[in-house]
Amino acid sequence: MMSWEANVRKVVPYTPGEQPKIKNIIKLNTNENPYPPAPAVAERIKETDVSDYRKYPDPTCSVLVDAIADYYNVDKKNAFVGVGSDDVLAMAFLTFFNSEKPVLFPDITYSFYDVWAQLYRIPYRQVPLKDDFTIDVDDYTGYGAGGSKASDEQKKEGCGGIVIANPNAPTGVFLGLSAIEKIVADNRDVVVIVDEAYVDFGAESALPLINKYDNLLVVQTFSKSRSMAGMRIGYAFGSEKLIKYLSDVKFSFNSYTMNMPSLELGALAIADKEYFEETRNKIIATRERTKVKLKELGFEFADSKTNFIFVKHPQKSGKEIFDALRQRNIIVRRWDIERISEYLRISIGTDEEMDQLIKALKEELKKC
Repeated sequence: MMSWEANVRKVVPYTPGEQPKIKNIIKLNTNENPYPPAPAVAERIKETDVSDYRKYPDPTCSVLVDAIADYYNVDKKNAFVGVGSDDVLAMAFLTFFNSEKPVLFPDITYSFYDVWAQLYRIPYRQVPLKDDFTIDVDDYTGYGAGGSKASDEQKKEGCGGIVIANPNAPTGVFLGLSAIEKIVADNRDVVVIVDEAYVDFGAESALPLINKYDNLLVVQTFSKSRSMAGMRIGYAFGSEKLIKYLSDVKFSFNSYTMNMPSLELGALAIADKEYFEETRNKIIATRERTKVKLKELGFEFADSKTNFIFVKHPQKSGKEIFDALRQRNIIVRRWDIERISEYLRISIGTDEEMDQLIKALKEELKKC
């Protein structure tokens, strides 16, 4: 007799960063912003009429879509919002990757990409980064003609789509806009997704390219630079046709993906450009200051254009440092997987938090 389990869609789920319940810790493991959201957010929360929550939210999310479109000076028909960039990306995978050809993304990148591919039964191929964690553009071009570094077998398989986190996570490495454009231009027959969760911390956005290429989707989030990870707000930009297809799938999945507080508070947060720039610049300054101190301690890392630094030390293993910091109530992120098991991803906190981190690292490295 066949078990009902034979028809279960089995996947290996994404493992989110730890959200510890203990107090008095320095939490540098999930790239959250160390500063609060824009002041108008707190003021609006104080004025909230909870009776409004008996109603459904606006399914078109117009107050937030309009605010995002105004801020970035794009037509609202070119903007899409979702429950964090994870929701936007998941919808994009479901919408645009619907062929037998494999979707391409790096072997070291956001670890949700392969989970979505497996969940939706999308064929995929993980393309190895170079030894310095940079992307070789030639790995993503030439599938429709000659010139690709791909093997004959891979060329025969073709390319069903491309996903690039830029800057990449967890490495923090940024790919220049001209390289992104080369990839998009060479793959006009598939959708190219550029995941820009960390773009505000010193990188260059591919947003200007959406007017030139109708196969480009640029995805961003309020979780990092807007200090609103807890509200789960993500958004994307693309051609009107691209956004229409994405919206059709969203409304076929759930009409009310965004809750009322997220819509209202998100619109207020993005309107405060001055506060955004102030806190963003604080994080960049702290990051650059921390880079200097980490180098003085012998740590090795690629240049980061994000709100984290991906580091390793030649004299002490990543696990040893991770465990030692944890004993001191400092939590960073580590993956026990090939190529990056010796690395730690350290989110940028306040100056005071980073000073305590450096102090702890100095003391631990003296034991070497």
